[in-house]
Amino acid sequence: MAEIRWSHEAAQWLKEIYEYIAQDDPTAAGKVVSGIYEKAQLLSDFPEIGYKYREEPEGEIRIILYGHYRIAYIITDDPIEILGVFHGALQIERYLP
Repeated sequence: MAEIRWSHEAAQWLKEIYEYIAQDDPTAAGKVVSGIYEKAQLLSDFPEIGYKYREEPEGEIRIILYGHYRIAYIITDDPIEILGVFHGALQIERYLP
């Protein structure tokens, strides 16, 4: 079972997603953010469930989907680091290192 760590940027994206949705529906915002978080927790047991995005010297960057969102993470020796949470409409290439 691998440890999961959220980067500062990923945590900030999650907060911004909540704040944006909460403007119209705080309950829905909580459900979306909880859903994203729970989906990311699957990586603890199944780190390779996401599709391979790119290979880096530090490890593989992979992406899993939750609704309209892409959860980008990198598999290293340990822990797995969540790099960001991106809406599907965004050009992810602009945000990943």
